[in-house]
Amino acid sequence: MGNIEEIVGKLKVQIIQQLNLVEVKPEDIDADSPLFNDGLGLDSIDALEIIVLLEKNYGVKVRNPKTLKRSFIL
Repeated sequence: MGNIEEIVGKLKVQIIQQLNLVEVKPEDIDADSPLFNDGLGLDSIDALEIIVLLEKNYGVKVRNPKTLKRSFIL
């Protein structure tokens, strides 16, 4: 599948596309910062969109969507 940097880069692009973040570039997303609240400022609707992205493209199943905001750091 590729090394971690390639996967993170691809995931950043996919998140930007999925959430239609027209003002955001992949390099604007800090891999060490949270995506929600203070980080990129995403909300619960965005979390659901990310779940769809992960399930569709990576086969990841999120059992409890409420935990995604607490645990997902890109």
